[in-house]
Amino acid sequence: MNYLFETNRYRFIVLISIVFISGYSQGMLLPLLSILLEEAGVSSSMNGLNASALYIGILFASPFIEKPVRKFGYKPAISVGLLLVIVSITLIPFWQAFWFWFVLRIIVGIGDNLLHFATQLWITTTTPQEKRGRKIAIYGSAFGLGFAAGPLSTILVNFSIYLPFLLASGIALLTWLMLARIRNEFPDSLTEGSGRVFSKYGHVLKIGWAALLPSFGYGFLEASLHGNFPVYALRAGLDVHAVSILLPAFVVGSLIFQMPLGILSDKYGRKTILLISISIGWLCFSGAIFTTSVPILFILFFLAGMMVGSLFSLSITYLADLLPNNLLPTGNILAGIFFGIGSILGPYFGGVFIDWFREGSIFYAISGMLLFLFTATAMHRSQDHTANYSTSS
Repeated sequence: MNYLFETNRYRFIVLISIVFISGYSQGMLLPLLSILLEEAGVSSSMNGLNASALYIGILFASPFIEKPVRKFGYKPAISVGLLLVIVSITLIPFWQAFWFWFVLRIIVGIGDNLLHFATQLWITTTTPQEKRGRKIAIYGSAFGLGFAAGPLSTILVNFSIYLPFLLASGIALLTWLMLARIRNEFPDSLTEGSGRVFSKYGHVLKIGWAALLPSFGYGFLEASLHGNFPVYALRAGLDVHAVSILLPAFVVGSLIFQMPLGILSDKYGRKTILLISISIGWLCFSGAIFTTSVPILFILFFLAGMMVGSLFSLSITYLADLLPNNLLPTGNILAGIFFGIGSILGPYFGGVFIDWFREGSIFYAISGMLLFLFTATAMHRSQDHTANYSTSS
């Protein structure tokens, strides 16, 4: 019986379940807390700032998570990350205060970053190369499905404010117990010094800035949609039920079209598909400025999700096209940082635009960002950088 818990399949199922819970908790917290803060009379800009706390936690933890994972292994890192998420989510409904929620969201971000780093590294280092792409696709889909399911829990607040939070923490606790049956493993030891870290980061930025911008754009888009749209929707006369339908429409659209976009980018080039996707996404969100019809918004959100819901994965693959192999780890770290910065700025600027404009406010911010993204991507001229980057002094 113990052999069952040592198999790669069981471990993969548990890790994917943990990633799903992470997506679910993030997808729940962003719209639900935004609605509760709006009903409490908090300004939209401050509401957006509170939504940014999750991503502040993610960025704060980034420089510190690698060393403990290498020292203690994957399992303790994931366990600590899950516990941080469980405790924080459980405490949220017991004291409805702006800065209390802000701090708890930061802690959730730290926990999410820790468990994501460890689960992703554990999966990639224990999967044969010929199966790695498929498993990482499942990994991304699990997070996306959780993120899509999260907003549906906003309906549960009609029964009790405690119910959605206790449900999320209870499911997370179940996966934590499942994790306890898995044997701990450690990453490979370091083989390279860190004396030229800043030089490597600068080199990646010089070569791959255009591929990093879609990561920023996706963070901006995702966080502003889930953090600001509930506030905008309530002020535009839409109800909580409409929010719980429209936000998953975007995520489901991205899940359905993620693989086709990847295949098309292999065939026609990453830059070409990025430009087409961004332009169609811009049209969808620009059209959303002029309507509050739930059916029309549902169609626009779904189409936008199909086109720009895969910006992060396209960003990573475009980066792989531009960078030499030995700079890809650094590139992936920077892609995560760009995503985090976009996720922090998105809810804040979305909140500011809600204060400035009445009709279509949040969509002005999103469509403006996509227009900037399209222009920057179109201007970029890639060069041949296939040779390895030397780290010698």
